[in-house]
Amino acid sequence: MADKQKPSRPKARVPRGFRDRFGAEIARERDMLARISSVYESFGFDPLETPAFEYTDALGKFLPDVDRPNQGVFSLQDDDEQWMSLRYDLTAPLARYVAENYDALAKPFRRYAVGTVWRNEKPGPGRFRQFTQCDADSVGAPAPNADVECVLMLAQALEAAGLARDEFQIRLNDRNALTGLLETIGLADDALAAKRLGVLRAMDKLDRLGEAGVALLLGPGRKDESGDFTEGAKLSDADIARVMAFMKATAQTNAETCARLSDVVGGSAAGAKGVETLSAMAMQLRALGLNDAHAKIDLSVIRGLEYYTGPVFEAELLSAITDDKGRPVRVGSVASGGRYDGLVERFKGVEVPAVGVSIGVSRLLAALELKGAAVGAEKGPVIILALEDDQMADYQAMAAELRAAGLRAEVYVGGSGMKAQLKYADKRASPVAVIVGGDERARGEATIKDLVRGAAMSKEISDNTAWRAGKPAQISVKRADLVAEVKKIIDA
Repeated sequence: MADKQKPSRPKARVPRGFRDRFGAEIARERDMLARISSVYESFGFDPLETPAFEYTDALGKFLPDVDRPNQGVFSLQDDDEQWMSLRYDLTAPLARYVAENYDALAKPFRRYAVGTVWRNEKPGPGRFRQFTQCDADSVGAPAPNADVECVLMLAQALEAAGLARDEFQIRLNDRNALTGLLETIGLADDALAAKRLGVLRAMDKLDRLGEAGVALLLGPGRKDESGDFTEGAKLSDADIARVMAFMKATAQTNAETCARLSDVVGGSAAGAKGVETLSAMAMQLRALGLNDAHAKIDLSVIRGLEYYTGPVFEAELLSAITDDKGRPVRVGSVASGGRYDGLVERFKGVEVPAVGVSIGVSRLLAALELKGAAVGAEKGPVIILALEDDQMADYQAMAAELRAAGLRAEVYVGGSGMKAQLKYADKRASPVAVIVGGDERARGEATIKDLVRGAAMSKEISDNTAWRAGKPAQISVKRADLVAEVKKIIDA
């Protein structure tokens, strides 16, 4: 007789490129996003929430085809056979929303959004297929005033998140200046859009790949450490030299950079417009408290997305950051943005000016944690031990009193004994455990265990007699004083 087949069970595993998050990490992110959102709201921006799915043709960047409809995005067909995709950013849905509600909106339309985005891309270390973005955009406002406001708001948002003004720098460039460069190397024609995009993407990698790596991407192509080969833009040596000269034109002061840039691209109408915009932005930002060190024109800043049409900017940390072993950690840019006057035009047929900024939530939070500036609810809830089943109503009443005072509190409902309940409190990172058994109840008291202090003292006391005599970090208080004494311990 054949052996009975074991039932097939699915393997418990998270999909590749995705991750689970729990507890303190989520609390810290929530706290940071609340502080950033408060800055956006202080500038008059209102929240907007759009669906996770959009019709794929509305996204614009990745369009489905017969052979590979999921390129770049996660897509599926609706019951009417229309392709839908999970949003890959928060800007494309904004453009759709504005176009759909254009006549009813006050313009400029100012919104911020916090939400999850998905990208069907190759995952890697610290690079996930699902992550959170935090954006703010002004639609219907021309450059440069709205762009200046966006940069100023970004600076204040990063400060609210926990960075000092001198710990980051916002670097500026302008796509019109880039257009002037592209005209000098013969790539202004839209028929050469693919090659032009390849050049811009290569330039965008200067800080990561260095001059030699960028030169390879501008020329024949580059093989990375994994062996993957990226096709190059196939520029001539002379044109590669022109591109590299443009990127190295950045000077110590914004005024000097504009002068150098004018020499390189000033003969182009687009290039001259880019110089004029950057100069005006630098002067306005300086008047608003962001000097050349805080907001610096840097011609190596290239935003890779095709829809940017004017000023572009990104924020990068200046302070040295190390991991728990003292090794330097490269964070890169923690926010970026720019002007995209052509995105709504895809729907409306007319140009609608727009500028926005997007903060890399995960990257910024990781940087704040590494430098010890991240804040949030690190402590778990107060745990009220359940030692007597017939006293659950009183235990719940204690928890309610603590919650009313603004504290996290829970009653243990797991059905285990006192020892297991205290272990549970430790695993929950609880700062305090409350014990009310028969003896305490008879005296009208409660026992409070300071679990944080107790853990610290246990490392210092090795003699069992001293431990018992000292009863470290454990006090008895009147039942009426429970909330005040717990708050005193937590706030210490």
